[in-house]
Amino acid sequence: MKRIIVVGNGMVGYKFCEKLRKQSVAAEVIVYGEEPRPAYDRVHLSSYFSGKTAEDLLMAPASWYAEHNIVLHLGELVTEINRDAKTIRTHTGKTDHYDYLVLATGSSPFVPAIEGVERDGVFVYRTIEDLNQIIDYGKKIKCAAVMGGGLLGLEAGKALIDLGLQTHVVEFASRLMPRQLDEAGSNILLHKLSQLGITVHLNKSTKRIAGNGKLEGLEFADASFLPVEMLVISAGIRPRDEVAKASGLEVHARGGVLVNDFLQTSDENIFAIGEVAVHSNMVYGLVAPGYEMADIVVRQIAGDFSKLFQGFDMSTKLKLMGVDVGSFGDALGETPGSIPIAFQDKHNGVYKRINISADGKLLLGGILVGDASQYNLFHQMVMNRMALPAQPESLIIGAPGKGEEGAGVKSLPDSAQICACENITKGDLVLQITEKGVKTLDDLKKSTKACTGCGGCTPMVNDILKLTLESMGVTVKKSLCEHFDFTRQELYDIIKVKGLKSYEDVLEQHGKGHGCEVCQPAVASLLASIWNEPILNQSTIQDTNDRFLANIQRGGTYSVVPRIAGGEITPEKLIAIGRIAKAYGLYTKITGGQRIDMFGARVEQLPEIWEELIAEGFESGHAYGKALRTIKSCVGSTWCRFGVQDSVAFAIFIEDRYKGLRAPHKLKGAVSGCIRECAEAQSKDFGIIATEKGWNLYVCGNGGSRPQHAKLLVTDVDTDTCVKLIDRFLMFYIKTADPLTRTATWLNKMEGGLEYLYDVVVNDSLGIGEELEKDMQALIANYHCEWKKVVEDPAQRAQFKHFINDDSSDSTLSFVEMRGQKFPEDWNKK
Repeated sequence: MKRIIVVGNGMVGYKFCEKLRKQSVAAEVIVYGEEPRPAYDRVHLSSYFSGKTAEDLLMAPASWYAEHNIVLHLGELVTEINRDAKTIRTHTGKTDHYDYLVLATGSSPFVPAIEGVERDGVFVYRTIEDLNQIIDYGKKIKCAAVMGGGLLGLEAGKALIDLGLQTHVVEFASRLMPRQLDEAGSNILLHKLSQLGITVHLNKSTKRIAGNGKLEGLEFADASFLPVEMLVISAGIRPRDEVAKASGLEVHARGGVLVNDFLQTSDENIFAIGEVAVHSNMVYGLVAPGYEMADIVVRQIAGDFSKLFQGFDMSTKLKLMGVDVGSFGDALGETPGSIPIAFQDKHNGVYKRINISADGKLLLGGILVGDASQYNLFHQMVMNRMALPAQPESLIIGAPGKGEEGAGVKSLPDSAQICACENITKGDLVLQITEKGVKTLDDLKKSTKACTGCGGCTPMVNDILKLTLESMGVTVKKSLCEHFDFTRQELYDIIKVKGLKSYEDVLEQHGKGHGCEVCQPAVASLLASIWNEPILNQSTIQDTNDRFLANIQRGGTYSVVPRIAGGEITPEKLIAIGRIAKAYGLYTKITGGQRIDMFGARVEQLPEIWEELIAEGFESGHAYGKALRTIKSCVGSTWCRFGVQDSVAFAIFIEDRYKGLRAPHKLKGAVSGCIRECAEAQSKDFGIIATEKGWNLYVCGNGGSRPQHAKLLVTDVDTDTCVKLIDRFLMFYIKTADPLTRTATWLNKMEGGLEYLYDVVVNDSLGIGEELEKDMQALIANYHCEWKKVVEDPAQRAQFKHFINDDSSDSTLSFVEMRGQKFPEDWNKK
């Protein structure tokens, strides 16, 4: 029986063992891992800082190896390979012999030779042990920096933010993620990171790590200095080729073991896979190509030489600190003759670029920042050379119609690779569904291993599952996620009927596992929409801004937006806002929703500002939540000679009625006093326009990057009827819409469209009209000002501070004056 030794027990080493046993290759397998624990998920390492344990990250427990007849040695570093005798030796003196040796030693962090790199407070970001040291040291400091603005560097930055540290990212290049993003995409990402309070320093070459024993700051080549107390180096990787090099195997000049298309080294009995391998002068730093290498070596050992390693597509999609980033194909447009088409929405932080062939027929690659929902489809269009539409720009600037994404998935050939990590094609997935009886995403994951690597393919795998089941005549149940076997609407009813008040109760009684980034905010939204209780009482939140009841802004400060119903405000209240803004040095602006926004508040100032506003008769405008924002109005018949109804009074009544109402997405409304439509009611989630006979009610419109006109629901209704229909419409939306779905999208996806909505809301075809009205009345009755709750509760008020372990303010905030007001300093530089 063949004896196989695997050197290295990272993700790729583990995957080799898994594939070997799945192929039922008769062989003794012995694994030597340098770390003290079995292989764990390095891709999601940053989740360790947000609550995941080392056990949660394990690829498989130690018992898995024993169950599959694999001998696992942990904490054992292989230091010597005797190729003539086919033996290895470890640092403890243990020797072992092999027929085949698989090097899966991975890589180590590249640490540049900078003066002072040995100082206390300097760390790398690679193992769980590294993370534990960073966590322990982080408890004693307030300010830290990451060296490196690439993928790993930004992941490390996320970890420091999770530790509550003031965070800097230092990058040598002129932009973030220089291998994946162009300048415009990098600038959008830079803006997003600055909103999270991260300061990015570009074009910085670190000359010296200063300090007396411990780190005190970074000296740059341009003579500038950055005072920090901790540095995490994440400036790239170096293949772990020491033992290979010592044994005489051929290595690349820049490091790494040279391999051929079979992943053989210069010794035919020794293979190299993962980040230690160099194929065609390329080191692959992603997990998917490592898994592909593992599969090919397993085939070699099994006697199957039909598959070669011929390079790997390095497209990637990930979420960096909550920001979606995708880079696929020829992302930077380096193909001769390629033509770029770009869309940029600075307001919403979205950048999309596609590069098309010179003849306009093929998609070559592209970049997505802020909204990577189309990544999977675009990637497949590149990989399968699918024809572009007649107007390629419609891919990124046109509003997708109903079913467009599904149509894209349908058009993919069976050979299309959907899961790069496990090399799973569309045909593989369809076969499991049509012939093996798989009906759930969970079962599809188990049977194919799709979605179990980086997870980026999950949306497309789910689309294929649903479309295939529908083609078979199977009714597809739209479960919220893998932790809940219910739709959002079903969970809404369960929570309401059973009186559940927390995410933990919902998960314990009706879910499984620990939850995820899909179900936690979705359930938080349901709890808020059903009970309308103080949002800070919940352990989970729907939106990051809910945590401090304010929108975090550029530079790390917050904005304060008091409610100004209908845009009407007395001179006394205007004076009060001016006085408070002046006292706290806040920038002020009248918003498009007829409110006054005050920018530049430090987090510890928020309760103080709210307390003064409340004393002057103001309350929270809920500008930070997925809730009712504003009801905009014109002056109507009170002042305007064209007005036919009192639009201001009605707008104030409507805003006071629905203030604080939580929903799947934000809500905006407007009331216009005549058909001249000065309040722009037809671009709102619900809009009311006065007629001589009463009111016209429009629903399901929105502005933004994909504007849509609202649809006329009823005409010439009286005030009471109009309010009743809005009650029903909003409650029906809250009850049935998917998470994070605007009313416009909700209507677009609704079977029967506006006609069906009219039957439900106006004709009460489902017989639920009275119930919807009662539910709305209950929410209205439970309204509270969330700011007031914080002001009056010492425990909640104490949570509003910049440092979790110190009451100090953020001393690094800096502003400049422009047009008589303050602005964050980096705006002025740009």
